[in-house]
Amino acid sequence: MTGALSPQELVDRALAASTTDGCVVIVNDHAETNLRWANNTLTTNGVNQIVDVTVIAMVNGSDGVRAESATRNAVDADNLLELVAEAEANARGSAVADDAADLVDAGISPDWDAAPVDAPVAALSDLAHWLGEIFGAARDAGQGRYGYAEHSISTTYLGSSTGSRLRHCQPSVRVELTGRSADGAKSGWSGQGASEVSAIDLPALEAEVAKRLAWSERQIALDAGRYQTILPPSAVADLMLYAYWSSGALDAHEGQSVYSKPGGGTRVGDRLTDVPLTLRSDPVMPGQQAVPFVVASASSRMSSAFDNGLPVEPTDWISEGTLSALIQTRHSARVTGLPFTPWGDNLELSAPSGTADIDQLVAETERGLLLTCLWYIREVDPQTLLLTGLTRDGVFLVENGEVTSAVNNFRFNESPIGMLRRVGEVGRTEDTLAREFGDYFTRTRMPTLRVDDFNMSSVSQAS
Repeated sequence: MTGALSPQELVDRALAASTTDGCVVIVNDHAETNLRWANNTLTTNGVNQIVDVTVIAMVNGSDGVRAESATRNAVDADNLLELVAEAEANARGSAVADDAADLVDAGISPDWDAAPVDAPVAALSDLAHWLGEIFGAARDAGQGRYGYAEHSISTTYLGSSTGSRLRHCQPSVRVELTGRSADGAKSGWSGQGASEVSAIDLPALEAEVAKRLAWSERQIALDAGRYQTILPPSAVADLMLYAYWSSGALDAHEGQSVYSKPGGGTRVGDRLTDVPLTLRSDPVMPGQQAVPFVVASASSRMSSAFDNGLPVEPTDWISEGTLSALIQTRHSARVTGLPFTPWGDNLELSAPSGTADIDQLVAETERGLLLTCLWYIREVDPQTLLLTGLTRDGVFLVENGEVTSAVNNFRFNESPIGMLRRVGEVGRTEDTLAREFGDYFTRTRMPTLRVDDFNMSSVSQAS
Protein backbone atom coordinates (compact mmCIF):
# COMPACT_ATOMS: atom_id res chain seq x y z
CA MET A 1 0.00 0.00 0.00
CA THR A 2 1.94 3.04 -1.24
CA GLY A 3 1.38 6.47 -2.71
CA ALA A 4 -0.46 9.67 -2.03
CA LEU A 5 -4.04 9.63 -0.82
CA SER A 6 -6.77 12.20 -1.23
CA PRO A 7 -7.97 13.96 1.95
CA GLN A 8 -11.15 11.88 1.89
CA GLU A 9 -9.13 8.67 1.61
CA LEU A 10 -6.89 9.77 4.49
CA VAL A 11 -9.96 10.32 6.67
CA ASP A 12 -11.72 7.10 5.72
CA ARG A 13 -8.64 4.85 5.97
CA ALA A 14 -7.61 6.31 9.33
CA LEU A 15 -11.10 5.76 10.72
CA ALA A 16 -11.16 2.21 9.32
CA ALA A 17 -7.82 1.50 11.01
CA SER A 18 -8.94 2.85 14.39
CA THR A 19 -9.24 0.27 17.19
CA THR A 20 -10.38 2.63 19.96
CA ASP A 21 -13.89 3.48 21.14
CA GLY A 22 -14.02 6.78 19.27
CA CYS A 23 -11.95 8.56 16.65
CA VAL A 24 -11.83 11.90 14.87
CA VAL A 25 -9.65 12.62 11.85
CA ILE A 26 -8.87 16.12 10.61
CA VAL A 27 -7.06 16.80 7.34
CA ASN A 28 -6.07 20.37 6.54
CA ASP A 29 -4.75 21.20 3.06
CA HIS A 30 -3.20 24.69 3.24
CA ALA A 31 -2.13 26.32 -0.04
CA GLU A 32 -0.47 29.74 -0.03
CA THR A 33 1.08 32.28 -2.36
CA ASN A 34 2.93 35.30 -1.01
CA LEU A 35 4.80 38.36 -2.17
CA ARG A 36 7.31 40.62 -0.39
CA TRP A 37 8.75 43.98 -1.31
CA ALA A 38 11.31 46.35 0.20
CA ASN A 39 12.70 49.75 -0.72
CA ASN A 40 10.51 50.00 -3.84
CA THR A 41 11.52 46.60 -5.17
CA LEU A 42 9.78 43.25 -5.31
CA THR A 43 12.10 40.94 -3.41
CA THR A 44 10.60 37.47 -3.06
CA ASN A 45 7.54 35.47 -3.92
CA GLY A 46 6.64 32.02 -2.74
CA VAL A 47 4.23 29.14 -3.14
CA ASN A 48 3.64 26.71 -0.28
CA GLN A 49 1.38 23.74 0.24
CA ILE A 50 1.19 21.80 3.49
CA VAL A 51 -1.13 18.92 4.31
CA ASP A 52 -1.52 18.14 8.02
CA VAL A 53 -3.33 15.07 9.33
CA THR A 54 -4.51 14.86 12.94
CA VAL A 55 -5.92 11.68 14.46
CA ILE A 56 -7.72 11.95 17.81
CA ALA A 57 -8.30 8.67 19.63
CA MET A 58 -10.82 8.16 22.47
CA VAL A 59 -10.49 5.20 24.85
CA ASN A 60 -13.26 4.29 27.31
CA GLY A 61 -12.29 2.99 30.74
CA SER A 62 -13.90 2.19 34.05
CA ASP A 63 -12.72 5.53 35.42
CA GLY A 64 -13.64 7.65 32.38
CA VAL A 65 -12.60 8.47 28.84
CA ARG A 66 -9.07 9.17 27.73
CA ALA A 67 -8.38 11.18 24.58
CA GLU A 68 -5.21 12.26 22.86
CA SER A 69 -4.06 13.18 19.38
CA ALA A 70 -1.12 12.88 17.01
CA THR A 71 -0.37 15.14 14.03
CA ARG A 72 1.93 14.75 11.04
CA ASN A 73 2.35 16.27 7.61
CA ALA A 74 3.33 14.46 4.44
CA VAL A 75 1.14 11.51 5.41
CA ASP A 76 0.61 8.82 2.82
CA ALA A 77 -0.63 5.25 2.71
CA ASP A 78 2.67 3.97 4.11
CA ASN A 79 2.69 5.96 7.34
CA LEU A 80 -1.01 6.59 7.99
CA LEU A 81 -1.31 3.45 10.12
CA GLU A 82 1.69 4.62 12.18
CA LEU A 83 -0.10 7.90 12.86
CA VAL A 84 -3.26 6.11 14.00
CA ALA A 85 -1.21 3.82 16.27
CA GLU A 86 0.64 6.83 17.71
CA ALA A 87 -2.61 8.63 18.58
CA GLU A 88 -4.03 5.49 20.19
CA ALA A 89 -0.88 4.95 22.29
CA ASN A 90 -1.00 8.60 23.37
CA ALA A 91 -4.65 8.23 24.39
CA ARG A 92 -4.10 5.06 26.42
CA GLY A 93 -1.26 6.77 28.30
CA SER A 94 -3.12 10.01 29.02
CA ALA A 95 -5.15 11.16 32.00
CA VAL A 96 -8.93 10.90 32.10
CA ALA A 97 -10.47 13.74 30.08
CA ASP A 98 -12.53 16.21 32.11
CA ASP A 99 -14.29 17.35 28.94
CA ALA A 100 -15.40 13.89 27.80
CA ALA A 101 -18.68 13.90 25.89
CA ASP A 102 -20.36 11.82 23.21
CA LEU A 103 -19.09 12.45 19.71
CA VAL A 104 -21.75 13.80 17.38
CA ASP A 105 -22.86 12.71 13.93
CA ALA A 106 -22.82 16.05 12.12
CA GLY A 107 -23.84 14.54 8.81
CA ILE A 108 -22.09 14.84 5.45
CA SER A 109 -21.22 18.10 3.74
CA PRO A 110 -22.70 18.40 0.23
CA ASP A 111 -19.18 19.09 -1.11
CA TRP A 112 -17.43 16.34 0.87
CA ASP A 113 -16.13 14.70 -2.31
CA ALA A 114 -14.62 17.92 -3.72
CA ALA A 115 -10.85 18.25 -4.02
CA PRO A 116 -8.81 20.80 -2.05
CA VAL A 117 -8.71 24.30 -3.53
CA ASP A 118 -5.39 25.71 -4.69
CA ALA A 119 -4.13 29.28 -4.20
CA PRO A 120 -3.00 30.23 -7.72
CA VAL A 121 0.09 32.36 -8.19
CA ALA A 122 -1.87 34.63 -10.53
CA ALA A 123 -4.06 35.73 -7.63
CA LEU A 124 -1.44 38.33 -6.64
CA SER A 125 -0.53 39.43 -10.16
CA ASP A 126 -2.73 42.54 -10.08
CA LEU A 127 -1.12 43.52 -6.80
CA ALA A 128 2.35 43.16 -8.31
CA HIS A 129 1.40 45.42 -11.24
CA TRP A 130 -0.05 48.00 -8.87
CA LEU A 131 3.09 47.97 -6.74
CA GLY A 132 5.16 48.72 -9.80
CA GLU A 133 3.15 51.90 -10.30
CA ILE A 134 3.59 53.18 -6.74
CA PHE A 135 7.28 52.31 -6.47
CA GLY A 136 8.19 54.96 -9.03
CA ALA A 137 6.10 57.65 -7.32
CA ALA A 138 7.55 56.78 -3.93
CA ARG A 139 11.10 56.87 -5.30
CA ASP A 140 10.49 60.32 -6.81
CA ALA A 141 9.28 61.53 -3.41
CA GLY A 142 12.39 60.23 -1.66
CA GLN A 143 10.43 57.49 0.08
CA GLY A 144 10.44 53.70 0.19
CA ARG A 145 7.62 51.19 0.16
CA TYR A 146 7.83 47.92 2.07
CA GLY A 147 5.32 45.19 2.67
CA TYR A 148 3.89 41.72 2.43
CA ALA A 149 0.88 40.15 0.73
CA GLU A 150 -0.48 36.66 1.26
CA HIS A 151 -3.30 34.72 -0.37
CA SER A 152 -4.04 31.39 1.29
CA ILE A 153 -6.76 28.78 1.05
CA SER A 154 -7.22 26.14 3.73
CA THR A 155 -9.47 23.21 2.86
CA THR A 156 -10.43 21.25 5.97
CA TYR A 157 -11.88 17.74 6.04
CA LEU A 158 -13.25 16.37 9.30
CA GLY A 159 -14.47 12.81 9.79
CA SER A 160 -15.53 10.88 12.88
CA SER A 161 -16.30 7.33 13.89
CA THR A 162 -19.90 8.47 14.42
CA GLY A 163 -20.33 9.27 10.72
CA SER A 164 -19.46 12.95 10.41
CA ARG A 165 -17.93 13.92 7.10
CA LEU A 166 -17.49 17.69 6.93
CA ARG A 167 -15.58 19.91 4.52
CA HIS A 168 -14.88 23.64 4.60
CA CYS A 169 -12.83 25.83 2.25
CA GLN A 170 -11.42 28.97 3.89
CA PRO A 171 -9.79 31.63 1.68
CA SER A 172 -7.84 34.36 3.43
CA VAL A 173 -6.01 37.43 2.16
CA ARG A 174 -3.89 39.98 4.00
CA VAL A 175 -1.90 42.90 2.68
CA GLU A 176 0.42 45.16 4.68
CA LEU A 177 2.00 48.31 3.26
CA THR A 178 4.62 50.48 4.97
CA GLY A 179 6.06 53.74 3.71
CA ARG A 180 9.29 55.25 5.04
CA SER A 181 11.22 58.42 4.42
CA ALA A 182 14.76 58.06 3.07
CA ASP A 183 16.29 58.76 6.49
CA GLY A 184 13.94 56.31 8.23
CA ALA A 185 12.68 58.99 10.62
CA LYS A 186 9.13 58.99 9.24
CA SER A 187 6.89 56.01 8.58
CA GLY A 188 3.29 55.10 7.89
CA TRP A 189 1.47 51.77 7.75
CA SER A 190 -1.83 50.43 6.50
CA GLY A 191 -3.24 46.94 6.15
CA GLN A 192 -6.37 45.02 5.31
CA GLY A 193 -7.63 41.47 5.59
CA ALA A 194 -10.38 39.89 3.49
CA SER A 195 -11.56 36.63 2.00
CA GLU A 196 -10.80 37.57 -1.60
CA VAL A 197 -7.99 39.53 -3.26
CA SER A 198 -10.54 41.63 -5.12
CA ALA A 199 -11.88 42.94 -1.80
CA ILE A 200 -8.58 44.60 -0.91
CA ASP A 201 -8.70 48.35 -1.60
CA LEU A 202 -5.10 48.79 -2.73
CA PRO A 203 -5.32 52.49 -3.70
CA ALA A 204 -6.82 53.27 -0.30
CA LEU A 205 -3.91 51.55 1.47
CA GLU A 206 -1.38 53.63 -0.48
CA ALA A 207 -3.36 56.84 0.07
CA GLU A 208 -3.37 56.20 3.83
CA VAL A 209 0.39 55.64 3.92
CA ALA A 210 1.09 58.74 1.81
CA LYS A 211 -1.16 60.87 4.00
CA ARG A 212 0.59 59.80 7.19
CA LEU A 213 4.02 60.49 5.71
CA ALA A 214 2.85 63.98 4.74
CA TRP A 215 1.58 64.58 8.26
CA SER A 216 5.03 63.63 9.58
CA GLU A 217 6.83 66.56 7.95
CA ARG A 218 6.37 68.54 11.16
CA GLN A 219 7.38 66.73 14.34
CA ILE A 220 7.18 67.73 17.99
CA ALA A 221 7.78 65.96 21.30
CA LEU A 222 5.03 65.21 23.82
CA ASP A 223 5.26 63.92 27.36
CA ALA A 224 3.61 60.77 28.59
CA GLY A 225 0.13 61.15 30.04
CA ARG A 226 -3.54 60.43 29.50
CA TYR A 227 -4.82 61.68 26.17
CA GLN A 228 -8.06 61.65 24.28
CA THR A 229 -7.00 59.17 21.61
CA ILE A 230 -8.38 58.15 18.23
CA LEU A 231 -7.77 54.44 17.63
CA PRO A 232 -8.07 53.40 13.96
CA PRO A 233 -9.67 50.04 13.12
CA SER A 234 -6.34 48.15 13.11
CA ALA A 235 -5.50 49.25 16.65
CA VAL A 236 -9.04 48.44 17.81
CA ALA A 237 -8.70 44.97 16.26
CA ASP A 238 -5.55 44.19 18.22
CA LEU A 239 -7.12 45.24 21.51
CA MET A 240 -10.43 43.48 20.94
CA LEU A 241 -8.73 40.30 19.75
CA TYR A 242 -6.85 40.14 23.05
CA ALA A 243 -10.13 40.69 24.88
CA TYR A 244 -11.70 37.89 22.82
CA TRP A 245 -8.85 35.45 23.31
CA SER A 246 -9.09 36.06 27.06
CA SER A 247 -12.81 35.28 27.27
CA GLY A 248 -12.66 31.59 28.12
CA ALA A 249 -15.59 30.60 30.32
CA LEU A 250 -13.62 28.27 32.60
CA ASP A 251 -11.06 30.97 33.45
CA ALA A 252 -13.87 33.42 34.19
CA HIS A 253 -15.82 30.90 36.28
CA GLU A 254 -12.70 30.09 38.33
CA GLY A 255 -11.97 33.73 39.09
CA GLN A 256 -8.93 34.03 36.84
CA SER A 257 -9.93 36.71 34.35
CA VAL A 258 -11.45 40.13 33.83
CA TYR A 259 -14.73 38.35 33.08
CA SER A 260 -14.89 36.85 36.59
CA LYS A 261 -17.59 38.08 38.97
CA PRO A 262 -16.36 39.07 42.44
CA GLY A 263 -17.49 36.36 44.83
CA GLY A 264 -17.76 33.70 42.15
CA GLY A 265 -19.17 32.99 38.71
CA THR A 266 -18.88 35.01 35.53
CA ARG A 267 -19.82 38.55 34.57
CA VAL A 268 -22.17 37.44 31.78
CA GLY A 269 -25.09 39.84 31.99
CA ASP A 270 -22.96 42.73 33.33
CA ARG A 271 -22.89 46.02 31.45
CA LEU A 272 -19.33 46.76 30.31
CA THR A 273 -20.08 50.16 28.72
CA ASP A 274 -22.95 52.58 28.27
CA VAL A 275 -22.08 52.80 24.56
CA PRO A 276 -24.22 50.26 22.63
CA LEU A 277 -21.23 48.34 21.27
CA THR A 278 -21.73 44.81 19.96
CA LEU A 279 -18.84 42.37 19.57
CA ARG A 280 -19.82 39.34 17.53
CA SER A 281 -18.69 36.36 15.48
CA ASP A 282 -20.67 34.86 12.62
CA PRO A 283 -19.54 32.12 10.20
CA VAL A 284 -21.47 33.81 7.36
CA MET A 285 -20.27 37.37 8.03
CA PRO A 286 -20.18 39.01 4.57
CA GLY A 287 -16.64 39.16 3.22
CA GLN A 288 -15.22 37.51 6.35
CA GLN A 289 -16.78 34.04 6.21
CA ALA A 290 -15.34 31.48 8.62
CA VAL A 291 -15.52 27.76 9.37
CA PRO A 292 -19.10 26.93 10.45
CA PHE A 293 -18.31 23.92 12.65
CA VAL A 294 -15.93 23.13 15.51
CA VAL A 295 -12.46 22.00 14.44
CA ALA A 296 -10.31 21.12 17.46
CA SER A 297 -7.14 19.08 17.06
CA ALA A 298 -6.81 18.82 20.85
CA SER A 299 -8.62 19.83 24.00
CA SER A 300 -7.78 22.99 25.90
CA ARG A 301 -9.55 25.29 28.32
CA MET A 302 -11.37 26.93 25.39
CA SER A 303 -11.83 24.03 22.97
CA SER A 304 -12.71 20.35 23.18
CA ALA A 305 -11.76 17.51 20.88
CA PHE A 306 -15.11 15.92 21.76
CA ASP A 307 -16.96 18.91 20.25
CA ASN A 308 -15.59 18.37 16.74
CA GLY A 309 -18.26 18.82 14.09
CA LEU A 310 -20.74 20.74 16.25
CA PRO A 311 -22.11 23.85 14.52
CA VAL A 312 -20.66 27.29 15.24
CA GLU A 313 -23.60 29.67 15.43
CA PRO A 314 -23.63 33.48 15.18
CA THR A 315 -22.75 34.74 18.66
CA ASP A 316 -22.85 38.14 20.32
CA TRP A 317 -20.04 38.19 22.87
CA ILE A 318 -20.97 41.73 23.89
CA SER A 319 -24.50 42.84 23.01
CA GLU A 320 -25.17 46.59 23.02
CA GLY A 321 -22.66 47.10 25.81
CA THR A 322 -23.54 44.04 27.92
CA LEU A 323 -21.34 40.94 28.23
CA SER A 324 -23.59 38.26 26.77
CA ALA A 325 -21.38 35.19 26.15
CA LEU A 326 -17.98 33.65 26.79
CA ILE A 327 -16.10 31.03 24.77
CA GLN A 328 -17.62 27.70 25.84
CA THR A 329 -17.10 24.02 25.23
CA ARG A 330 -19.87 21.59 26.13
CA HIS A 331 -17.82 20.80 29.24
CA SER A 332 -17.47 24.41 30.37
CA ALA A 333 -21.15 25.02 29.58
CA ARG A 334 -22.04 22.24 32.04
CA VAL A 335 -19.73 23.76 34.66
CA THR A 336 -20.94 27.35 34.27
CA GLY A 337 -24.59 26.68 33.49
CA LEU A 338 -24.34 28.95 30.45
CA PRO A 339 -25.10 28.06 26.79
CA PHE A 340 -22.59 26.29 24.56
CA THR A 341 -20.96 29.08 22.53
CA PRO A 342 -17.84 27.77 20.78
CA TRP A 343 -15.00 29.81 19.35
CA GLY A 344 -15.69 31.68 16.11
CA ASP A 345 -12.96 32.49 13.61
CA ASN A 346 -13.97 36.08 12.83
CA LEU A 347 -14.73 39.13 14.94
CA GLU A 348 -16.72 42.33 14.41
CA LEU A 349 -17.27 45.36 16.65
CA SER A 350 -20.01 47.83 15.79
CA ALA A 351 -22.50 50.36 17.17
CA PRO A 352 -25.80 51.55 15.65
CA SER A 353 -24.55 55.14 15.52
CA GLY A 354 -21.23 54.21 13.91
CA THR A 355 -21.35 55.92 10.51
CA ALA A 356 -18.48 58.44 10.63
CA ASP A 357 -15.14 57.73 8.96
CA ILE A 358 -11.83 58.43 10.66
CA ASP A 359 -11.52 61.88 9.05
CA GLN A 360 -14.85 62.91 10.58
CA LEU A 361 -13.74 61.79 14.03
CA VAL A 362 -10.56 63.82 13.63
CA ALA A 363 -12.60 66.85 12.56
CA GLU A 364 -14.70 66.55 15.73
CA THR A 365 -11.69 66.34 18.08
CA GLU A 366 -10.52 69.51 19.83
CA ARG A 367 -7.22 68.09 21.06
CA GLY A 368 -5.96 64.54 21.15
CA LEU A 369 -3.79 61.88 19.57
CA LEU A 370 -4.39 59.88 16.40
CA LEU A 371 -2.64 56.50 16.31
CA THR A 372 -1.68 54.34 13.35
CA CYS A 373 -1.26 50.91 14.93
CA LEU A 374 -0.07 49.04 18.01
CA TRP A 375 2.81 46.64 18.48
CA TYR A 376 4.46 44.31 21.00
CA ILE A 377 1.30 43.88 23.07
CA ARG A 378 1.72 41.89 26.27
CA GLU A 379 -0.54 41.11 29.23
CA VAL A 380 0.28 42.69 32.58
CA ASP A 381 -2.67 41.65 34.75
CA PRO A 382 -5.28 39.04 33.71
CA GLN A 383 -7.70 40.13 36.45
CA THR A 384 -8.17 43.52 34.79
CA LEU A 385 -6.82 42.51 31.35
CA LEU A 386 -4.28 45.31 31.65
CA LEU A 387 -2.12 45.29 28.52
CA THR A 388 1.07 47.09 27.66
CA GLY A 389 2.49 47.75 24.21
CA LEU A 390 3.91 50.32 21.85
CA THR A 391 2.54 52.69 19.26
CA ARG A 392 4.13 52.38 15.82
CA ASP A 393 4.43 53.99 12.39
CA GLY A 394 3.01 57.36 13.25
CA VAL A 395 1.40 59.09 16.23
CA PHE A 396 -0.17 62.44 15.39
CA LEU A 397 -1.37 65.45 17.35
CA VAL A 398 -4.90 66.62 16.53
CA GLU A 399 -5.75 70.23 17.32
CA ASN A 400 -9.03 71.96 16.54
CA GLY A 401 -10.13 69.20 14.21
CA GLU A 402 -6.89 68.95 12.19
CA VAL A 403 -3.72 66.89 12.31
CA THR A 404 -0.99 69.45 13.03
CA SER A 405 2.14 67.35 13.54
CA ALA A 406 3.62 63.96 14.24
CA VAL A 407 4.76 63.21 17.79
CA ASN A 408 6.98 60.63 19.45
CA ASN A 409 5.93 57.05 20.09
CA PHE A 410 4.62 55.89 23.46
CA ARG A 411 4.33 52.83 25.61
CA PHE A 412 0.71 52.39 26.65
CA ASN A 413 -0.91 50.63 29.60
CA GLU A 414 -4.59 49.98 28.98
CA SER A 415 -7.28 47.37 29.49
CA PRO A 416 -9.50 46.91 26.43
CA ILE A 417 -12.38 46.07 28.77
CA GLY A 418 -11.82 49.07 31.04
CA MET A 419 -11.34 51.23 27.95
CA LEU A 420 -14.87 50.46 26.75
CA ARG A 421 -16.30 52.64 29.52
CA ARG A 422 -14.36 55.62 28.15
CA VAL A 423 -15.38 55.34 24.52
CA GLY A 424 -16.67 58.74 23.47
CA GLU A 425 -17.35 58.15 19.78
CA VAL A 426 -17.67 55.13 17.48
CA GLY A 427 -16.95 55.31 13.77
CA ARG A 428 -17.96 53.16 10.82
CA THR A 429 -17.15 49.45 11.02
CA GLU A 430 -14.91 48.25 8.18
CA ASP A 431 -12.66 45.38 7.14
CA THR A 432 -9.26 45.77 8.75
CA LEU A 433 -6.10 43.91 9.74
CA ALA A 434 -4.64 43.80 13.23
CA ARG A 435 -0.97 44.87 13.09
CA GLU A 436 0.19 42.68 15.98
CA PHE A 437 -2.10 39.68 15.63
CA GLY A 438 -2.95 39.76 11.92
CA ASP A 439 -0.61 36.83 11.29
CA TYR A 440 -2.93 34.62 13.32
CA PHE A 441 -6.37 36.14 12.86
CA THR A 442 -7.16 38.00 9.63
CA ARG A 443 -10.96 38.13 9.64
CA THR A 444 -11.77 41.31 11.58
CA ARG A 445 -14.21 44.18 11.08
CA MET A 446 -13.69 47.11 13.42
CA PRO A 447 -14.62 50.79 13.78
CA THR A 448 -12.49 53.77 14.67
CA LEU A 449 -12.90 54.61 18.37
CA ARG A 450 -12.27 57.87 20.18
CA VAL A 451 -11.32 57.03 23.76
CA ASP A 452 -10.96 59.45 26.65
CA ASP A 453 -7.89 59.32 28.93
CA PHE A 454 -6.01 56.63 27.02
CA ASN A 455 -2.94 55.95 29.17
CA MET A 456 0.33 56.71 27.36
CA SER A 457 2.47 55.59 30.29
CA SER A 458 5.90 56.54 28.97
CA VAL A 459 7.69 57.93 25.93
CA SER A 460 9.16 55.26 23.67
CA GLN A 461 12.15 55.52 21.38
CA ALA A 462 10.72 52.83 19.11
CA SER A 463 10.01 53.83 15.51
